[in-house]
Amino acid sequence: MSTPQTTRRSFYLYTINLLTGLVAVAAAIPTAVYLLLRPKSRDATNWIEITDLSRLRVGQPEEIVYNRKRTDGWRRVEEKTSAWLVQTRENSVVAYNPACTHLGCAYHWDASSAEFECPCHGSVFSIDGKVTAGPAPRPLDRYPSRIQGGAVFINPESPKESA
Repeated sequence: MSTPQTTRRSFYLYTINLLTGLVAVAAAIPTAVYLLLRPKSRDATNWIEITDLSRLRVGQPEEIVYNRKRTDGWRRVEEKTSAWLVQTRENSVVAYNPACTHLGCAYHWDASSAEFECPCHGSVFSIDGKVTAGPAPRPLDRYPSRIQGGAVFINPESPKESA
C-alpha cells in the first residue's frame, strides 16, 4: 500500500479553503452577535422627570416639551418630544401621548370648547381622553405617570390604551 502524496496543488487548495473558512467565521461572529443579542440598556429605569407639579393647574391641560433618551437599535438617541399633562386632583396627573389614535397626527387643546382636537381628520377628545367625535378608533393613549417630591415623572416607553 502506498500513502497518498500531497501535491503542491492540493496544498494550495487546502490552504485557500482554510483561509476562506476563517474569514467567513470572522465575519459571521459579529454579525450573529448584532442580530441575536439585544444591546444593554444604559438606564436602569425608563421614568423621566418632565416638569414640576406647581406648573400645572387642576383641569387645565398643558403640553410639556422635554428631552428623552432612547435606544434605537444599538444607537443611543436624545430627542425633544412632548406629552399632554392634565392635573385631575391636587396630587394626581394623567399624561397623554401627543399622537392622535386615528393616524398619529399631533392634536391640540382648544380652551374655548374644552376638548382636544386633531386638525387633520376631525377627531375630538374630552379632557379625560375619550373620543367625542371623528374617526379615532379609541381614546388617547396614556403614559404611566407618578408624582414624587413635587416633580411629575412619566414612562414614555410604555404608552397604554385608555380604558
